[in-house]
Amino acid sequence: MAALVNPPDGTVAPTIDALNGAANYSPSGISAGKPSHSSVSALSCHHFHILTRCGPDEIALYDRQIRLWGVQAQEKIRNANILLITMKALANEVAKNLVLAGIGSLTIIDHEPVTEADLGAQFFVSAADIGKNRAEAAAPQVRRLNPRVNVIVDTEDIKCKGPSYFQSFDIVIATDLRPDALNIINTATRVNHKSFYAAGVHGMYGFIFSDLIQHDYVIEREKGNRETLIQPETRTRSVIDVKTKKENGKLVEMVTKREVYSTWFLASDAATLPAEYMKSRRRLKAVTPILTCLRALWEFEQLQNGRLPGHDHASLALFTRLATQKHQALGLPAETLRSEVLRTFMGNVGSELAPVTAVLGGQLAQDVINVLGKRQQPIQNLVVFDGDSNEAPMYALHPDGALGEGLLPFSTSVGMVENGGMMANGAGADSNGQSFLAMPGGVET
Repeated sequence: MAALVNPPDGTVAPTIDALNGAANYSPSGISAGKPSHSSVSALSCHHFHILTRCGPDEIALYDRQIRLWGVQAQEKIRNANILLITMKALANEVAKNLVLAGIGSLTIIDHEPVTEADLGAQFFVSAADIGKNRAEAAAPQVRRLNPRVNVIVDTEDIKCKGPSYFQSFDIVIATDLRPDALNIINTATRVNHKSFYAAGVHGMYGFIFSDLIQHDYVIEREKGNRETLIQPETRTRSVIDVKTKKENGKLVEMVTKREVYSTWFLASDAATLPAEYMKSRRRLKAVTPILTCLRALWEFEQLQNGRLPGHDHASLALFTRLATQKHQALGLPAETLRSEVLRTFMGNVGSELAPVTAVLGGQLAQDVINVLGKRQQPIQNLVVFDGDSNEAPMYALHPDGALGEGLLPFSTSVGMVENGGMMANGAGADSNGQSFLAMPGGVET
């Protein structure tokens, strides 16, 4: 049974059964479609108005989520407009979890047709869909998960979209795209001040990247003996506000924190590991070599015009050279980059495995939900999944200099041209000054 990705406290979230039985389900304090006096008295007037806007069936459907992360967070999730780019196995998992969580709208954009290779790990398409557009084929199954969510299909190539296309979305999620395409899309999201996620899988391995630009969230905890100071906690995270309230006879502290981010272009190659890693050889040895392999793969794709490494000697030699360079640039011990690691990674490139996409897709969707609700610490800023060790460590990879809104949204490969257009590795502006996302030969997916 497909279930919503579990909340941070480990509680199992509602399954699709809740959708089938919502009409017969009545949470405590709600009967005959009307909240009881006791339940209303426990809510603020603002929260009660939110609940009455939702309607009794919707309250029943999302009751457990409301109890977990609150009415206001669920309202933000309910109003969210999400863009999901490329509908392959990883995106299937992301779509499933976000739709079950009750987002307002999900736009799926994919111009590619369903092929036989898509049938291995993708559960929204079948053999009968071969030849159909991948987004159109998946959409009916996505809608069945939660008819309350508006699922929109766009069959255009993402490379045909201008920066203004991203303006209407709250969060943009790009999956299984070339690094050059991720760079350009991230530039567009920065221009529009929108949160951006990139993710990809290669067999037993994968990654999640986030650029939330600048994100504030609230942590609620019982007040301790030590005062929480308004000050930086790390290079990327600061405490910016502290409030207290009484709840069930206890003093609860509401700490507002702020995370700042850098772009895909900088984090995927130029950025180094945090300073605390460089001071400890033990921590450097513990860094997964899959981080090195991913950086080598992204460079390989750029050098080979989007081609993935094959099993030929030339590919192996080039990939090995790039991996060695990336490993040294990260300051990692040479002994942690073994030849068998490189061979195994290359053997997984370009493939999809359902267990891996389930783990990464669930984690990405949960982070999106946390970001929308502003109630949990988000990903900062790269998660690397290593299927060999079954671990997904997170690394804060940032270059020197300003971060967040202070970071210029354009990388060194992106500049401004006359008439306000955008140029990114060949991107430009039309005769009306309208930017378009284009690379030599287009933004290849």
